Amino acid sequence: MELTQIRYFVEVARREHVTEAAYALNVAQSAISRQIQNLEDELGVALFVRDGRRVRLTAAGSVLLEHMENVLREVEAAKMRLDNLMNPDAGRIRLGFPSSLASYMLPTILSAYRRVHPKTAFELRQGMIKDLLDGVHHQTLDLAFVTPLPRDDRRFDGFILFDEAMYALIPADDAPAYAVRVKGANPGGDLYGPGGHGISLAALKDAPFILFRPGMLLRAIVDDAARAVGFTPKVAFEGEEMETLKGLVAAGLGVTVLPEVSLIENVPRGAVKVPITEPPMRRAVGVVYSTARPRTPAEEAFLDFLKSFFRQFRHFGS
Repeated sequence: MELTQIRYFVEVARREHVTEAAYALNVAQSAISRQIQNLEDELGVALFVRDGRRVRLTAAGSVLLEHMENVLREVEAAKMRLDNLMNPDAGRIRLGFPSSLASYMLPTILSAYRRVHPKTAFELRQGMIKDLLDGVHHQTLDLAFVTPLPRDDRRFDGFILFDEAMYALIPADDAPAYAVRVKGANPGGDLYGPGGHGISLAALKDAPFILFRPGMLLRAIVDDAARAVGFTPKVAFEGEEMETLKGLVAAGLGVTVLPEVSLIENVPRGAVKVPITEPPMRRAVGVVYSTARPRTPAEEAFLDFLKSFFRQFRHFGS
């Protein structure tokens, strides 16, 4: 059974007239008659009976029509989705991201992109870095923001978007205990140590820490940095959600260390942020995609936009 046969059959069935169907399809009447005969031979049943100059469906033809109309609707829907997929202005992108980008960076990127590509749809998935990479590898995600970019892994390609510092988040009432002052005397502002340029992570060694659970990248960054300055964090609370960690700090239950971008316009009341200068604590955030398949025009357009967007981001941030 071929798609052409299905189209011819449905058109004749709807019009109950071979000549009118041929005119509507802009094909010869003999071509339609031949294809319908081939279809009847393949199925082993008569689909039409003649009624004067018109034709009408047999019982078998009525059953087939019901199913073939559904087939044509599905074919049209598939063509529309494929057209959208290949249109850089109207495709769909399955995008993964870590929680640290959820509150500021991701909305900023997508808002800017939708201003120039308003018809592009996004399917968003938040997750841990390992899960995001698995999603890209198994092609349940098209692109993912990750940190760090995987090295020497031929399954992935990508590029760095930006590099950022890590900040300590401290209960505002505890700021004096760490010899810091609030910039502008506003809770939620930047904190500075005695030298005016931030504090050492070692200054927090006696504080209760509120950290991501072991196995998560941001936990490893803190553990490695603390080891570099000679202490092991005293962990009071562990979790997976960044906003939960922030809330516990704001409630005065301990301190945490978070990426700078997660604290832009999003420091909770009752907490203050302070740059960590010793040891140097930074992370690079990038975008990855699979090397196992070609990228769609919509994905290429988004990747080109990211390169341009972060060139400006780095320029204005420098």
